[in-house]
Amino acid sequence: MKQDNILPYDGEAVLIDDTGSDFDWPALTSTLIATMPWQVETARLFGREMPVPRMTAWFGEVHYTYSGVCHQPAPFPAIIQRLRERAEVLSGASFNSVLLNLYRHGRDSVGWHSDNEAGLRNRPTIASLSLGGMRRFQFRHRTTKQTISLELKMGHWLIMAGKTQHCWRHQVPKTAAPIAPRVNLTFRFMIPSRLS
Repeated sequence: MKQDNILPYDGEAVLIDDTGSDFDWPALTSTLIATMPWQVETARLFGREMPVPRMTAWFGEVHYTYSGVCHQPAPFPAIIQRLRERAEVLSGASFNSVLLNLYRHGRDSVGWHSDNEAGLRNRPTIASLSLGGMRRFQFRHRTTKQTISLELKMGHWLIMAGKTQHCWRHQVPKTAAPIAPRVNLTFRFMIPSRLS
């Protein structure tokens, strides 16, 4: 089920195809799209405020702040708790929070970034689950600019660890192709701040 490290250097990323598990991924995807408290956030990027080109939801024990967006602590729903337990089994890490992204169509995206906010530990392990439509996911090394592209499908877990967030950026680019909605869940362990 596990593959070799996708990254040639400066990090660890493994892709796990979990389609043989006991989860009904299509039904779970539909439930998440219909029941999560999705919001369109406004972020401050490059000195301007603009709507984030996707919808988000947050659950966890702590605040989560990025680009001027602040998510408040919220308890895990039962459906998310099951996925957290699965993420912990597959990754060998513990998680206390999750960010959900809903890509409604190909125009929804996330640009180049790293998950290296102050609340994450020095070398965080992040377990990212893809549900719904297949989307391209890309890594780009900060120094060498080497780019690696993956096609993430329903039931794929991407486990990122080690120096990945310090040495590589990643993105989900826009696409003009017709595509089904995609839900992405990124489980992480956030260190509580004084605000939490």
